[in-house]
Amino acid sequence: MDETEDEKLAIRRTVDFGEPRFRMSWTDRAGPHTVTVSERVVVGSADRARIVVADPTVSRLHAELELREDGLWVRDLGSRNGTFVRGVFVVEARLSSEREIRLGSITVAVEPAEAPAAAPGWPSDSFGPLVGKARGMQRLYATLARVAPTEYSVLVQGETGTGKELVARAIHEASPRRQGPLVVVDCAAIPETLLESQLFGHARGAFTGAVAARVGDVEAANGGTLFLDEVGELPLSMQPKLLRVLESRTIRRVGESQARPVDVRVVSATHRDLLAMVNAGTFREDLYFRLAAIPVQVPPLRERVEDVPLLVRRFLPRGHDGVLPAELTAELAERRWPGNVRELRNFVERAVALGPREALALHRAADARASAPSVEAAVERAPAEALPPNPFAAVSLDQLYKDFREQWSDHGERVYLERLLDEHGGNVAAAAERAGLDRTHVYRLLRKHRR
Repeated sequence: MDETEDEKLAIRRTVDFGEPRFRMSWTDRAGPHTVTVSERVVVGSADRARIVVADPTVSRLHAELELREDGLWVRDLGSRNGTFVRGVFVVEARLSSEREIRLGSITVAVEPAEAPAAAPGWPSDSFGPLVGKARGMQRLYATLARVAPTEYSVLVQGETGTGKELVARAIHEASPRRQGPLVVVDCAAIPETLLESQLFGHARGAFTGAVAARVGDVEAANGGTLFLDEVGELPLSMQPKLLRVLESRTIRRVGESQARPVDVRVVSATHRDLLAMVNAGTFREDLYFRLAAIPVQVPPLRERVEDVPLLVRRFLPRGHDGVLPAELTAELAERRWPGNVRELRNFVERAVALGPREALALHRAADARASAPSVEAAVERAPAEALPPNPFAAVSLDQLYKDFREQWSDHGERVYLERLLDEHGGNVAAAAERAGLDRTHVYRLLRKHRR
């Protein structure tokens, strides 16, 4: 189904909760412009950017503006000529009194606009398998309720453990395709050499070991929904093949010349910044816009701590209502939960098995290990002050391997970046040259790790 830009923008306008709005004004080679911002928007020179700035110094996907509870934030997406606030290059910044940003050579004036009257929120504290009454979750439900009945592709963004697969399931169950299959593909768990066969299937004898024909996941989702989890891990070599499927609505099994029609709705998810990956050349721009016809954001648990008691009750098995005392539940709401809802669920399961106090003691011990260097085994070989910190201290081993791998990779990347910049006094150009990276890629890493 081909969607117009007006149709997509109409779907993106969700239930309005009376948040403040900001008006943006600028002049480019197409003339003067004024737009009102009331949601997360991408600014760039690409025709498919939400806010188009027609100027050669503005990157195709230049920056992202987002209204949060504490104001309007701007973040650079690894642009070619930078994003500036008060003349200073920023990776991410909150706009306060300056009311002005510069994208390349274009100056954009920003001023508050009149906020709409507050509208009633979502009528319950759940939407399908999703649970929560926090403001961010209520907005998410309102968005999903409008998106689910359509055929548009949805990109679900959020940190590891926030419940992105549950969002995909909620969309599927609220859609006209609910009677069809929901097929889940973990793009991070399939070797690149097997990915094409996994997605599109293969004919008998197509390669060594193909003793029988196989239906691929895209074809298996016919009449239903295809959920591409961790789509940001999709190899660059596979991206044009997936794009062709999305555009033509046909697949060709490996080893066959015949195209087969497919009728699927695609929902994808990632914890990575696909916009920055587009600018860095590691994710195709046309595939991004095809997948992100409707982008939605799942809030992390630290931004919805009032939902902790609700989630605890949801995770407790039947008959275990009194396992966690009220005072313990209140303490849980004060913790940061870097593993988000998944980490909380693991804690509840441990509390049921071991008891709440023992589970909390283990959780505190894990926090202590994460903030202290290890002296295990090495204490006899070197003075304690000379010991390097335990490389695994910042990453919990009490989780699925997939999640450990993601956290470990992010941790190592962050440590490398910090030391690289420290060695070069914060000079990004010098750091990029030393690392053998493009300067825009280093900016993307800076934005990713909020340094």
